[in-house]
Amino acid sequence: MPSLGAIADDFTGATDLATALVARGHRTVVTVGPDSITGDGADSAAGEADAVVVALKSRTAPVDEAVHTSLEALRALRAAGCTRFYLKYCSTFDSTPRGNIGPVTDALLAELGERRAVVVPSFPATGRTVYRGRLFVHDDLLDESPMRHHPLTPMRDAHVGRLLTPQTGHPVRLVPLEVVRAGVPALRAALDAPDLADALVVVDATEDADLRTIAAATADHALVTGAAGLAVGLTGPHTAADEARARPASRPGDPAAVLSGSASAATRAQVAHGRTHLPHRKLDVAALRADQDAAVAGLVAFARACWADDPHRPPLIYAVGDLDDLEPAGTDAEPAASELVEQALAACAAQLVAAGARRLLVAGGETSGAVVTALGVRSLSIGAPIAPGVTWARAEGRSGDRTHTVDLALKSGNFGSTDIFTEAWSALA
Repeated sequence: MPSLGAIADDFTGATDLATALVARGHRTVVTVGPDSITGDGADSAAGEADAVVVALKSRTAPVDEAVHTSLEALRALRAAGCTRFYLKYCSTFDSTPRGNIGPVTDALLAELGERRAVVVPSFPATGRTVYRGRLFVHDDLLDESPMRHHPLTPMRDAHVGRLLTPQTGHPVRLVPLEVVRAGVPALRAALDAPDLADALVVVDATEDADLRTIAAATADHALVTGAAGLAVGLTGPHTAADEARARPASRPGDPAAVLSGSASAATRAQVAHGRTHLPHRKLDVAALRADQDAAVAGLVAFARACWADDPHRPPLIYAVGDLDDLEPAGTDAEPAASELVEQALAACAAQLVAAGARRLLVAGGETSGAVVTALGVRSLSIGAPIAPGVTWARAEGRSGDRTHTVDLALKSGNFGSTDIFTEAWSALA
């Protein structure tokens, strides 16, 4: 029975956290929505796990919807036996002025009868650190990083407290790095101080050791919030990570593909590298607007031809190669290009799996959510790691009356090395 339950605000974030938990010895299952835990046809693997991560698509959802689905997830996790909870959001604190990090945290605290939670977006392994309450992306402040120009959640301030204050009914406080470095007893005493009893507490962290200290000091907290980095301090019952990892569903040479919908700077560099090494095809947004079914059929035919030519070079189907490929938002009469891209790549994924694909690497949080939904995935069992925050997972899905098992890697737009589209496959060998 699981004891740790986590709620992730997107699909790549869910696998990001699950990867970190597996590395610390937790048998971990990612379920797609709360119904996969307790609803009809609930996945039995969740009941056998040490930790369950519920993947939601709530990061940019309307506030009321994000709160509602997060509370449903919390209730399902409690019903499954979980006694401690983790709200997982992006290490770049992706949010809008109204939410959804603050409103969801407030709702979870109220449901649990708690008043305080730490806020820990640091993830040093991916270059995200917090110092004096300011969030850095490698050497840049958040608002000076590429996140300033994110198309959905542009981050125009690096001060986590200032970002969070308009979103929450709780006071927002800071525990600085020197208190963390003073050790677990000192940090626990600071968090137990009366002026923090009703607060959301941003805690500085610039190294993994700081995160281990925070995890130890909050071991009795019913709810913690943060990026996946905080999981480095959550030791599971298994001494070796390999004991907790799922076996691959595929074999080398099985049909594979890369589907990239992200416009992030990191993914654009990965696309550029992939185009020099892999057969590739860029989505034609005009063709999608004119006849999406025909455009998708052409992409699937292209991928199948690539498999026949060389099964060891997966085709790359991508939406954005450079910023000139981005289009402005759509209108009521004409959907945004981003919506068309999500729909097209999700349809491609479903048709490619039906045609025999057993390995898919998907780039972009929104794209990953659309693909997982299209494949009817109910659970992801975490397998071999690829890069910090990126892993292969064994996905069990259903389309109509057909079931399928495939290896999926769901990559956040900002994560992964430049050569990930060509090198990720070696982790499955």
